[in-house]
Amino acid sequence: MSILRREIRQWAVPAIAHYAETPFTVLISCILSLRTQDATTVAASDRLFAVANTAKTMLAIPVETIEKLIYPVAFYRVKARTIPEICRQLFDRFGGEVPSDLEDLLSLPGVGRKTANIVVTIAFRKKGIAVDTHVHRISNRLGYVKTKTADDTEMALRRKLPEKYWIVYNDLLVAYGQNLCKPISPFCSRCKIATFCRRVGVKTRR
Repeated sequence: MSILRREIRQWAVPAIAHYAETPFTVLISCILSLRTQDATTVAASDRLFAVANTAKTMLAIPVETIEKLIYPVAFYRVKARTIPEICRQLFDRFGGEVPSDLEDLLSLPGVGRKTANIVVTIAFRKKGIAVDTHVHRISNRLGYVKTKTADDTEMALRRKLPEKYWIVYNDLLVAYGQNLCKPISPFCSRCKIATFCRRVGVKTRR
């Protein structure tokens, strides 16, 4: 973990880290990021939050306007409908505030375990492990876990990973996965943790 902390300093921080001002901006930027590249997520989040950065102001925007602001994120039409519904439920159920409880977050439309854990860890600094495709892939590639799905990886990490690393684990592995430990043909020759890696499933490498 100390090696990873040093290595990721050379790369840009993941998109969600740009929007840690409030739990609401963390939540909505994470929704926008799903199946979307970081550069697109950042641009869309900037446009959207320039117009509305609270649940109250977001509800004042027509869905069609949200669509235009967040295009071309993946599934932008679905997300443009989901975001106001999240805002409505925040007012109906949580006094207009984003909840800090994982199960409450999971009850919101469009919020899965990765998003809920990101909000819990980044916005509230509470223990959680956010597992996306990079965390799932690298954890298995290292041989640290042996799992089939991201949810399985989260549960395996909760059992095995020391709690002091839970909050930072996602940021470290996302940055590493985006820049070096690629899905296909990773840069093993440049990897500073290669001696700890079993290279599970790696068929070609650089």
